[in-house]
Amino acid sequence: MRPNIIFENNYFIAVNKPSGLLSIPDRLGQELSLKELLKNHYGEIYTVHRLDKDTSGIIVFAKDEETHKQLSQLFEGREVEKFYLGLVHGKLINESGSIDAAIMEHPGKNGKMITHVKGKTSLTDYQVLESFRLYSWLQFQIHTGRTHQIRVHMQHIGHPIVCDELYGDPSPILLSSLKKKFKLSKDAEQERPLMSRLALHSYKLSFSLNGEKFTLEAELPKDLKAMLSQLRKLG
Repeated sequence: MRPNIIFENNYFIAVNKPSGLLSIPDRLGQELSLKELLKNHYGEIYTVHRLDKDTSGIIVFAKDEETHKQLSQLFEGREVEKFYLGLVHGKLINESGSIDAAIMEHPGKNGKMITHVKGKTSLTDYQVLESFRLYSWLQFQIHTGRTHQIRVHMQHIGHPIVCDELYGDPSPILLSSLKKKFKLSKDAEQERPLMSRLALHSYKLSFSLNGEKFTLEAELPKDLKAMLSQLRKLG
């Protein structure tokens, strides 16, 4: 598996991470991670931030300790503009809005987050880009970097991300559920899902480093493009 590098200079690497690949090794260390793939190629590499395993899109790694320190401070100081794209269930009443709901760890479920007044401040802006019969295609800007922030916030307002097994309905999306006169092709034994993974993509990061402004974008993966193409046809 070759990492899809969007941008690289002497200080950092920006990669378009595929869905299903860990950003960094987990505690068990049994699964391959993007960081390990990059270390095989570059040697020492430094973690700046991370994406959920099932979220695709742009992620940045530093090449040296000083850049790691600088980039980490930018992320922690909310000086990085972070934009995501995602498909959610249902149609939103408002075309745009802000979700200001504190987030904390679920007291009883390891690895799950909840909105709670005792949690950490969390702010997500959203904008509806396209509306379909059953789904909406949104752009998100997150101003804080809480674990599962967009996923928790979208569940909070009743429009969870499509195929989210923790905060929504994990069921894959089938064309037969969207198209009334669907017929399976003769060669196929069973229908292949249009979307079977978390429909969330980190698509743009913008920040300044060493006096230079960087705006980096990660192209949408094929599965999300195909899903949108079908929804546009069907309305």
